[in-house]
Amino acid sequence: MTPIDAATFRHALGRFPSGVTVVTVRGDDGRDYGMTVSAFASLSLEPPLVLVCIGDDATIAGAVAAAGHFAVSVLSQDQEPLARRFADSDADRFAGTAVVRGVSGLALLDGAVAHLQCAIVARHRGGDHTIVVGEVIAASTVEGGRPLIYELGEYRRLR
Repeated sequence: MTPIDAATFRHALGRFPSGVTVVTVRGDDGRDYGMTVSAFASLSLEPPLVLVCIGDDATIAGAVAAAGHFAVSVLSQDQEPLARRFADSDADRFAGTAVVRGVSGLALLDGAVAHLQCAIVARHRGGDHTIVVGEVIAASTVEGGRPLIYELGEYRRLR
């Protein structure tokens, strides 16, 4: 069987809406690194595990590879500008961005509907990505917050 082409694959996956997150790590240099990530999922309740998929060419790939922890900020529906900024590899992503520090010192984006702080427990190769598995060591939510959604190449709001 011949594999499908990338455009068809991307077009089909675009019909599966996903939440929008920003994943953050702290580099060996003490700097914050972050990136918009829609490839995020829960993995296990016992123990509490989540996963994020980081492309080999992502600007934060090196920092994630060296990190022991990562954090996930689930963006609210009014944070589309942040989603766009953290997706732009040329942007100064943290400039003017309000953050709070989590238990391991990682940046958590203020105004997000949820935060998950994770200790990295495994990394797996998956094509041109690394699947990073984190055990959730702390989590918080904002009551009444509505998440930002990504579908068909566009940011969307829940009704």
